[in-house]
Amino acid sequence: MWSYDFVAARTRDGRPLRLLTLMDEYTRECLAIDVARRLGSDHVLERLTDLFIRRGVPAYLRSDNGSEFTARAVRRWIDRVGVRTLYVEPGSPWENGYIESFNGKLQDELLKREVFDTLWEAKVLVERWRREYNQVRPHSALGYRPPAPETREPLPSGSAALRLPAMAPQH
Repeated sequence: MWSYDFVAARTRDGRPLRLLTLMDEYTRECLAIDVARRLGSDHVLERLTDLFIRRGVPAYLRSDNGSEFTARAVRRWIDRVGVRTLYVEPGSPWENGYIESFNGKLQDELLKREVFDTLWEAKVLVERWRREYNQVRPHSALGYRPPAPETREPLPSGSAALRLPAMAPQH
């Protein structure tokens, strides 16, 4: 089960920033945070496509009923891929508790503490925070371990995960 949502912020000059946050509810890993001036349903599709290719297809996607998540193109594509959707009732953020809690941490630990001068600066600092959240920051629900420690801890030697299939020669 993955959850996704939007968060709003601003740069120093008052221009809007929009952040698309995606997380795996089981592992609590933040899969992506995209930062832009505007993000719409096309961007949601691009990000989901990328994550589905890299991470596999989740059984469920949970989101609110925002237009970016309920757009016909997004719904058709998600149906074709075979993912079931769980939409949160309007005005019921507790139904999407994992991503709402995550977004609150993002707000408290970064967005309310930083003044972003540029879009680029926001992208860099948000990605730095995401990596720390996944690889360093302890999570009580995970026994005070980070969600993605495998990116910091080496696999045991001889691990099957290290053996890659031989590639066919290219002509």
